[in-house]
Amino acid sequence: MTSVMFDALERVDASGEGRVLFQRFNIAYEYPVYFTRDLFSGGGSALPEVIAMLGNDVKPKLAMFVDDGVVREMPDLIRRIDSFSEAHRDVFELVAPAFVVPGGERAKNIPALVAELQSRLVELELDRHSYVVGVGGGALLDLIGYVAATTHRGIRHIRVPTTVLAQNDSGVGVKNGVNAFGVKNLLGTFAPPAAVINDSAFIDVLPGRDKRAGMAEAVKVALIRDAAFFRMARDQGGSAGHFRLGAP
Repeated sequence: MTSVMFDALERVDASGEGRVLFQRFNIAYEYPVYFTRDLFSGGGSALPEVIAMLGNDVKPKLAMFVDDGVVREMPDLIRRIDSFSEAHRDVFELVAPAFVVPGGERAKNIPALVAELQSRLVELELDRHSYVVGVGGGALLDLIGYVAATTHRGIRHIRVPTTVLAQNDSGVGVKNGVNAFGVKNLLGTFAPPAAVINDSAFIDVLPGRDKRAGMAEAVKVALIRDAAFFRMARDQGGSAGHFRLGAP
């Protein structure tokens, strides 16, 4: 949800012969971060709830892009997305089967891929009343967020981060971008998502090394900014069975 406030400040210019208006605006933005499990199961309700909560004058169109690494670990995911979308067709319209996109850093190194995905959104006739959903790791979310933000001057996007690192980093941030001219994240936008949906079922299929790497990032941020969160991670992490400070 966004609210914008405008005002203007008038000043006399240095020569004393004219006037200058300085236009100012402030933007207040908030978006929900959901925590759920089995988002695309028969009983999954987070995505329909998000779309209903955000409010729509008409039933919105929705396009979905999925990390190929996630599909590799969950071969039935595309079928489940199709079935789930059909069950909720009264809330939104999935305009095409979920599109599988290369994941990992390579996704941000293919200039033609950006144009291909932008073209797909135009072909599917998505507009600013629609939603683009990215399901994948941080690089995939960066790419899809950039594509959404630069098509029709910004199509609302919903992030579904599928790694621990993405759930505590790129998934909840406001930056989107791709690599270009040999520079990491050279092209990008600051465009907050409409919503973030964290599904713990995706974490189950991650290799242990990837889980630990993401949790280490969370601990690093806690050490920098949040002592209370660090103490919670230290005291409760081991009992969760996923992470223990000092573990190999």
